[in-house]
Amino acid sequence: MGHSLEKTKLVTSETAGAVQKIVRAMTCLPNTTVRGLFGHQCVWIDGEVCTEPGFRVESGMSVMVRYDPDRNYREKSKPKPNRAFRLVFEDTHLVVVEKFAGVLTVPNKGERDTLVDYLATYLKRGSKAKARPLVVHRLDRETSGLLVLCKHREAAEAIKSQFRARKPERVYIALAAGTISKSSGTVQSYLTTDPLSLNQYSTRMKNLGKLAVTHYEVVHRVAGATVLKVTLETGRRNQIRVHFAEMGHPLLGDPRYRPEAALHPLWKGRHIALHAALLGFDHPVTGKSLRFVSPLPEEFTPFLPQGFSLDLNTKQNLSG
Repeated sequence: MGHSLEKTKLVTSETAGAVQKIVRAMTCLPNTTVRGLFGHQCVWIDGEVCTEPGFRVESGMSVMVRYDPDRNYREKSKPKPNRAFRLVFEDTHLVVVEKFAGVLTVPNKGERDTLVDYLATYLKRGSKAKARPLVVHRLDRETSGLLVLCKHREAAEAIKSQFRARKPERVYIALAAGTISKSSGTVQSYLTTDPLSLNQYSTRMKNLGKLAVTHYEVVHRVAGATVLKVTLETGRRNQIRVHFAEMGHPLLGDPRYRPEAALHPLWKGRHIALHAALLGFDHPVTGKSLRFVSPLPEEFTPFLPQGFSLDLNTKQNLSG
């Protein structure tokens, strides 16, 4: 049966510095165990708990350690920093987030650290419940922007029905290679999957593919690239990427669809130049109209004129 030891030391000018060094001298324990003491709230500075081994103490401060010498104080693992999303909206039924580029929406072939994983950790905060958000639509790994996920099945089914009815507003900002001469247009095709490469492509045979409708409007043109406002009527996998690549204008940074042409000296992003900038839908429980806007990532800035303000009105596009 272990017993507690309590040791106190007054910091002098000779011993001032990182508190971890002082605690190790006081206890003669290995560094890993000393770091564990901080995680288990065994260290006090001037009567206040200290959890940071690197905290610098000065002359005149008092360091106290209270611990059981027979106990193995393992260093607590630090929570993973959130590299997946920024929270935009949350209530008891759903969450709206801004997904960062490079993050998978859902696990794929055992791959973890996805948006759903990070959100599950967030939703479990302060609760023992295994909360896991329900996905109602997705973004490609290298696409950034707005997504809605639900906290219970009733909300998820209600929002899925809106997507099936093509009701939600979805506006993307894209940077396409080359100059698109038409100021606006609609691309419609039937998308199917190549069984070998798993790439999507358009087919003329309706029975082999799924209808995909993409509306676009030119926002700005720079040498070698076109800034586009893209409105989705359907939401097929890789839809925007495929449609513009097949037009001869692949999205900048796209490694899959015409990557040899998806280059531009101003594009510094290590991902696809595609951002889900607007998401609008009806709340699944209250019916209230919700509309969220996400600012463009800084990599888009070199392609836009100074002081440019983006108009995200979509109503005129939906008539196509």
